[in-house]
Amino acid sequence: MQADELKTLVGQAALAYVVPGDVVGVGTGSTVNKFIDALATIKHQIPGAVSSSLASTARLQALGIAVLDANQVDRLSVYVDGADEIDPRGYMIKGGGAALTREKIVAALSERFVCIADASKWVPVLGAFPLPVEVIPMAARHIARRFEALGATARLRLKDGVPLVTDNGQHILDVTGLQIADPPRFESMVNDWPGVVTVGVFAHQKAHVCLLGTAEGVKTFTF
Repeated sequence: MQADELKTLVGQAALAYVVPGDVVGVGTGSTVNKFIDALATIKHQIPGAVSSSLASTARLQALGIAVLDANQVDRLSVYVDGADEIDPRGYMIKGGGAALTREKIVAALSERFVCIADASKWVPVLGAFPLPVEVIPMAARHIARRFEALGATARLRLKDGVPLVTDNGQHILDVTGLQIADPPRFESMVNDWPGVVTVGVFAHQKAHVCLLGTAEGVKTFTF
Protein backbone atom coordinates (compact mmCIF):
# COMPACT_ATOMS: atom_id res chain seq x y z
CA MET A 1 0.00 0.00 0.00
CA GLN A 2 1.03 3.58 -0.60
CA ALA A 3 1.78 5.92 2.32
CA ASP A 4 -1.49 7.79 1.80
CA GLU A 5 -3.45 4.53 2.04
CA LEU A 6 -1.66 3.61 5.27
CA LYS A 7 -2.51 7.02 6.73
CA THR A 8 -6.16 6.47 5.85
CA LEU A 9 -6.14 3.06 7.55
CA VAL A 10 -4.69 4.29 10.84
CA GLY A 11 -6.91 7.38 10.78
CA GLN A 12 -9.97 5.18 10.54
CA ALA A 13 -8.64 2.73 13.15
CA ALA A 14 -8.32 5.55 15.68
CA LEU A 15 -12.11 5.96 15.72
CA ALA A 16 -12.22 2.90 17.99
CA TYR A 17 -10.67 5.01 20.77
CA VAL A 18 -13.18 7.86 20.55
CA VAL A 19 -15.57 7.81 23.50
CA PRO A 20 -19.13 8.77 22.50
CA GLY A 21 -20.24 11.85 24.40
CA ASP A 22 -16.68 13.02 25.09
CA VAL A 23 -14.74 15.88 23.54
CA VAL A 24 -11.85 14.56 21.42
CA GLY A 25 -8.30 15.91 21.35
CA VAL A 26 -7.11 16.31 17.76
CA GLY A 27 -3.53 16.81 16.61
CA THR A 28 -1.96 18.16 13.45
CA GLY A 29 -0.55 16.83 10.19
CA SER A 30 -1.33 14.79 7.11
CA THR A 31 -2.06 11.58 9.03
CA VAL A 32 -4.30 13.42 11.48
CA ASN A 33 -6.18 14.91 8.53
CA LYS A 34 -7.25 11.36 7.70
CA PHE A 35 -8.48 10.94 11.27
CA ILE A 36 -10.41 14.22 11.06
CA ASP A 37 -12.08 13.02 7.87
CA ALA A 38 -13.03 9.76 9.61
CA LEU A 39 -14.20 11.64 12.72
CA ALA A 40 -16.67 13.57 10.59
CA THR A 41 -18.56 10.31 9.98
CA ILE A 42 -19.39 10.05 13.71
CA LYS A 43 -19.55 13.76 14.55
CA HIS A 44 -23.09 13.35 15.88
CA GLN A 45 -21.64 11.18 18.68
CA ILE A 46 -19.32 13.83 20.13
CA PRO A 47 -19.84 17.40 21.40
CA GLY A 48 -16.72 18.62 19.62
CA ALA A 49 -12.94 18.64 19.61
CA VAL A 50 -9.98 20.49 21.11
CA SER A 51 -7.51 21.23 18.32
CA SER A 52 -3.74 21.63 18.46
CA SER A 53 -3.40 23.99 15.48
CA LEU A 54 -5.16 26.58 13.39
CA ALA A 55 -4.92 24.25 10.39
CA SER A 56 -6.69 21.41 12.18
CA THR A 57 -9.27 23.82 13.57
CA ALA A 58 -10.12 24.97 10.06
CA ARG A 59 -10.46 21.40 8.79
CA LEU A 60 -12.65 20.34 11.73
CA GLN A 61 -14.95 23.31 11.36
CA ALA A 62 -15.22 22.83 7.60
CA LEU A 63 -16.53 19.32 8.29
CA GLY A 64 -19.07 20.55 10.83
CA ILE A 65 -17.21 19.55 14.00
CA ALA A 66 -17.33 22.13 16.79
CA VAL A 67 -13.94 23.26 18.12
CA LEU A 68 -13.64 24.10 21.81
CA ASP A 69 -10.92 26.11 23.54
CA ALA A 70 -8.69 24.00 25.80
CA ASN A 71 -9.77 26.17 28.74
CA GLN A 72 -13.35 24.95 28.27
CA VAL A 73 -12.49 21.35 29.22
CA ASP A 74 -11.06 19.80 32.38
CA ARG A 75 -9.97 16.58 30.73
CA LEU A 76 -10.02 14.68 27.46
CA SER A 77 -10.48 10.93 27.32
CA VAL A 78 -8.34 10.63 24.20
CA TYR A 79 -5.91 12.64 22.08
CA VAL A 80 -5.16 11.42 18.57
CA ASP A 81 -2.04 12.72 16.84
CA GLY A 82 0.80 11.65 14.58
CA ALA A 83 4.55 11.59 15.15
CA ASP A 84 7.71 12.29 13.23
CA GLU A 85 9.38 9.42 15.11
CA ILE A 86 8.19 6.94 17.73
CA ASP A 87 10.32 4.37 19.57
CA PRO A 88 9.37 1.00 21.13
CA ARG A 89 8.71 2.69 24.50
CA GLY A 90 6.15 5.14 23.10
CA TYR A 91 8.49 8.14 23.24
CA MET A 92 8.18 10.45 20.24
CA ILE A 93 9.65 13.34 18.31
CA LYS A 94 6.96 15.74 17.13
CA GLY A 95 6.82 19.22 15.67
CA GLY A 96 7.54 18.78 11.99
CA GLY A 97 4.35 20.75 11.40
CA ALA A 98 5.42 23.44 13.91
CA ALA A 99 2.48 22.74 16.27
CA LEU A 100 4.46 21.04 19.05
CA THR A 101 3.57 23.45 21.86
CA ARG A 102 -0.17 23.19 21.41
CA GLU A 103 0.15 19.46 20.78
CA LYS A 104 1.91 19.01 24.10
CA ILE A 105 -0.75 21.06 25.90
CA VAL A 106 -3.59 18.97 24.48
CA ALA A 107 -1.66 15.78 25.24
CA ALA A 108 -1.28 16.89 28.86
CA LEU A 109 -5.07 17.29 29.11
CA SER A 110 -5.67 13.78 27.85
CA GLU A 111 -5.98 10.47 29.66
CA ARG A 112 -4.85 8.50 26.60
CA PHE A 113 -2.55 9.51 23.74
CA VAL A 114 -3.17 7.49 20.59
CA CYS A 115 -0.36 7.95 18.08
CA ILE A 116 -1.22 7.20 14.45
CA ALA A 117 1.72 6.75 12.08
CA ASP A 118 3.07 4.75 9.18
CA ALA A 119 5.87 2.23 9.63
CA SER A 120 8.56 4.66 8.47
CA LYS A 121 8.13 6.59 11.74
CA TRP A 122 9.03 3.58 13.94
CA VAL A 123 12.68 3.88 15.08
CA PRO A 124 14.88 2.12 17.65
CA VAL A 125 16.33 5.41 18.96
CA LEU A 126 14.99 8.95 18.53
CA GLY A 127 17.05 11.56 16.73
CA ALA A 128 17.36 10.81 13.02
CA PHE A 129 14.47 13.19 12.32
CA PRO A 130 15.53 16.81 12.98
CA LEU A 131 14.31 17.68 16.49
CA PRO A 132 12.01 20.74 16.46
CA VAL A 133 12.42 23.19 19.34
CA GLU A 134 10.08 26.17 19.61
CA VAL A 135 11.99 29.15 20.96
CA ILE A 136 11.51 32.79 21.82
CA PRO A 137 13.21 34.59 18.89
CA MET A 138 15.72 36.58 20.98
CA ALA A 139 17.05 33.31 22.46
CA ALA A 140 17.48 31.39 19.21
CA ARG A 141 21.23 31.83 18.82
CA HIS A 142 21.92 31.13 22.48
CA ILE A 143 19.91 27.91 22.36
CA ALA A 144 21.62 26.89 19.11
CA ARG A 145 24.98 27.22 20.90
CA ARG A 146 23.72 24.97 23.71
CA PHE A 147 22.97 22.26 21.16
CA GLU A 148 26.33 22.82 19.45
CA ALA A 149 27.99 22.11 22.80
CA LEU A 150 26.28 18.70 22.69
CA GLY A 151 27.75 18.02 19.24
CA ALA A 152 24.53 18.78 17.38
CA THR A 153 23.59 21.40 14.78
CA ALA A 154 20.58 23.70 15.18
CA ARG A 155 19.18 25.61 12.22
CA LEU A 156 16.42 28.19 12.22
CA ARG A 157 13.42 26.94 10.25
CA LEU A 158 12.60 29.22 7.34
CA LYS A 159 9.48 29.70 5.26
CA ASP A 160 9.69 31.66 2.01
CA GLY A 161 13.17 32.79 2.99
CA VAL A 162 12.25 34.24 6.39
CA PRO A 163 11.96 32.62 9.85
CA LEU A 164 8.81 30.57 10.18
CA VAL A 165 6.43 31.99 12.80
CA THR A 166 4.40 29.46 14.80
CA ASP A 167 0.76 29.82 15.79
CA ASN A 168 2.18 31.14 19.08
CA GLY A 169 4.31 33.85 17.43
CA GLN A 170 7.61 32.07 18.05
CA HIS A 171 10.40 30.51 15.95
CA ILE A 172 11.54 26.91 15.42
CA LEU A 173 15.05 25.46 15.59
CA ASP A 174 15.54 22.09 13.86
CA VAL A 175 18.33 20.12 15.52
CA THR A 176 20.32 17.36 13.81
CA GLY A 177 23.11 15.10 15.02
CA LEU A 178 21.32 13.75 18.08
CA GLN A 179 20.76 10.26 19.45
CA ILE A 180 18.29 10.54 22.29
CA ALA A 181 18.80 7.41 24.39
CA ASP A 182 17.06 8.80 27.49
CA PRO A 183 14.13 10.89 26.20
CA PRO A 184 12.62 11.86 29.61
CA ARG A 185 15.98 13.17 30.87
CA PHE A 186 16.72 14.94 27.59
CA GLU A 187 13.29 16.59 27.51
CA SER A 188 13.66 17.83 31.08
CA MET A 189 17.15 19.19 30.39
CA VAL A 190 16.19 21.21 27.31
CA ASN A 191 12.98 22.45 28.95
CA ASP A 192 15.17 24.16 31.56
CA TRP A 193 17.09 26.25 29.03
CA PRO A 194 15.95 29.90 29.12
CA GLY A 195 14.11 30.82 25.92
CA VAL A 196 12.86 27.32 25.12
CA VAL A 197 9.08 27.29 24.75
CA THR A 198 8.75 23.58 23.95
CA VAL A 199 11.12 20.83 22.90
CA GLY A 200 9.71 18.33 20.44
CA VAL A 201 10.59 15.29 22.54
CA PHE A 202 7.33 13.82 23.85
CA ALA A 203 8.50 11.65 26.73
CA HIS A 204 6.57 13.08 29.68
CA GLN A 205 3.53 13.12 27.37
CA LYS A 206 4.34 9.84 25.63
CA ALA A 207 1.99 7.71 23.57
CA HIS A 208 -0.14 5.14 25.36
CA VAL A 209 -1.11 3.42 22.11
CA CYS A 210 0.45 3.43 18.64
CA LEU A 211 -1.57 2.44 15.59
CA LEU A 212 1.12 1.72 13.02
CA GLY A 213 0.27 1.40 9.34
CA THR A 214 2.29 -1.41 7.78
CA ALA A 215 2.20 -3.45 4.57
CA GLU A 216 0.37 -6.13 6.61
CA GLY A 217 -2.24 -3.66 7.88
CA VAL A 218 -2.60 -1.74 11.15
CA LYS A 219 -0.49 -3.02 14.05
CA THR A 220 -1.35 -1.94 17.58
CA PHE A 221 1.30 -1.28 20.23
CA THR A 222 0.55 -0.35 23.83
CA PHE A 223 3.01 1.24 26.24
